[in-house]
Amino acid sequence: MDLTQGKLGERPPVPSMARLSPGETSVAVGPASRSTWRAVGDGSYAYNTTLAVGRPGFVIGSMVGSALGNAARRRQAAADARPRWVADGHGEVTVTDRRAYFGHPQSSLDLEWGGLDTAELVAPDVFQCSFRDMYNGSPQLIQLHGPWASLMFVLAAHAAFPAHPRLLGGNWLPPDFETKCQTYGRTCPPVR
Repeated sequence: MDLTQGKLGERPPVPSMARLSPGETSVAVGPASRSTWRAVGDGSYAYNTTLAVGRPGFVIGSMVGSALGNAARRRQAAADARPRWVADGHGEVTVTDRRAYFGHPQSSLDLEWGGLDTAELVAPDVFQCSFRDMYNGSPQLIQLHGPWASLMFVLAAHAAFPAHPRLLGGNWLPPDFETKCQTYGRTCPPVR
């Protein structure tokens, strides 16, 4: 409700360890995990050659063993070259009126809403987005898993994707949202 009325900045900020810009308001902080759509290898593998000297049975056996080992390494390298969702670790996400910051020692992430190419809520607790890497321009596809996924989606969509079908249709809310509002004695804003 505060978002649609332009009053989000008037809310008291939620305590956060994330660095905030002047005028930026932290609205939620909590646990999250990050996954990235990527390959874990480049398709290369170490080809093993075997030089065997001795009886014909020993030489043939050594060559067959080497060929089987090379085939297994080749199959694994091909499988590792196919992109998939790779877990990058757990951390803390700070959601603000301008961005989401995922704090993690090895894979921190700063997602400014205006810098996103896409934004989607793929599950009630999974925010998925794409953007261009600021260093090399390569496309990146990530997921943040956590209790603030719906909030991240609606803030990103409101800021950068105002015609997003899920935002306009209210489909970003769980199916029982209105019932929960009534259960807790809250007035349900018109979002669907």
